[in-house]
Amino acid sequence: MDNKITKPEILIQRIVLLMLAILLAVPLGFFGVQLVQASDPYVKSVLSLTGNPVQGHAIFQINCAGCHGLEADGRVGPSLQAVSKHKSRYGLIHQVISGETPPMPKFQPSAQEMADLLNYLESL
Repeated sequence: MDNKITKPEILIQRIVLLMLAILLAVPLGFFGVQLVQASDPYVKSVLSLTGNPVQGHAIFQINCAGCHGLEADGRVGPSLQAVSKHKSRYGLIHQVISGETPPMPKFQPSAQEMADLLNYLESL
């Protein structure tokens, strides 16, 4: 009968092991994502540069203001005020270059242009 009924001690041990596995998997998964993101050559290049927010504002006016408003306060597209509080630097870069959020077009700025735009977005 004992082999059909799980002893409470064994059940507790399994629950503890499962919880430990989950606690280890979460930070390792997060670290893995960060490692992959940091290994992208374009992102590394952008993050190694110092952006100019004035130049970034000009790039924004030409490419983004039609949907996001002249001062990034929203129009057809959402407001980008304080966007850097909601998205990481990688997330902002990815959002701009990926084209994964229709109707936002895929935009491929040079690394310096992206650094400038990133600096401007972070100043909002």
